[in-house]
Amino acid sequence: MAELVQFLMSGLTVGAVYALVALGFTLIYNASDVVNFAQGEFVMLGGMVTVFVSAAGVPLPLAALVAVAATIGVGLLLYALAIAPARGASPVTLIIITIGASILLRGAAQVLFDKQFHKLPSFSGDTPVNVLGAAVQPQSFWVLGGAAVIVLLLYAFLERTVLGKAVLATAANRLAARLVGINTTTVMALAFGGSAAIGAIAGILITPITLTSYDAGTLLALKGFAAAMLGGMGNPLGAVAGGLLLGLLEALAAGYISSTYKDAFAFIVILVVLFAMPQGLFGRRAVERV
Repeated sequence: MAELVQFLMSGLTVGAVYALVALGFTLIYNASDVVNFAQGEFVMLGGMVTVFVSAAGVPLPLAALVAVAATIGVGLLLYALAIAPARGASPVTLIIITIGASILLRGAAQVLFDKQFHKLPSFSGDTPVNVLGAAVQPQSFWVLGGAAVIVLLLYAFLERTVLGKAVLATAANRLAARLVGINTTTVMALAFGGSAAIGAIAGILITPITLTSYDAGTLLALKGFAAAMLGGMGNPLGAVAGGLLLGLLEALAAGYISSTYKDAFAFIVILVVLFAMPQGLFGRRAVERV
């Protein structure tokens, strides 16, 4: 029983990070139809900037705020300099642009920071917490709690604010949103900035557990994309469910089969979803954008 709980907590922790990355994918996809493969680099920047700013003597909470602000700036620059000028381009072209941006950000991080792995101190110490016989790191609760707060705040923003409803309207029908006076350009910029903030927070929360480096975002982007596909691309709740499910699958497979094939499960999920249910678990069977 203790072993199962250990695997479940590990899976939920990493799954919460995948869910946040998938939420970033979903937010941008809904607003602009762009699949942003630079999303993993937002996670990397959140962790790396926090590490280096805190190493310079800045208190950790303030360093985290600086990292989030810097990552939001990068997200807005990505939209302004790469996505907005390519408005009207084919989806394949936009995907290639985001892949190029991902490579550029990794190269810039390698030059600006270094090639080493870095770690942040755990927010609540390193003494494990006993949960039904399993030893759980306190940082896992920060990851799970942070992910839950972000999901709730995003839901409240989309459902309870005028600007959030403008995002939903743009996602549903961009032309109609423009005709009723919604500035869709601002909405798309907001989506990029919001997804960058979500990615940065995920990077800050997970760095005390998994370490970070200049290329840490590559695999996270693939896992987040797999989670978004599993839940249904464009569905925020599906992104969360897909991320948690993918994390649990990985943890259980690593624990009961072999850790050698742990990372392969994300790619297996993508293949299964694409062949068996392209709309994902919670996605619509057909999406028509006018």
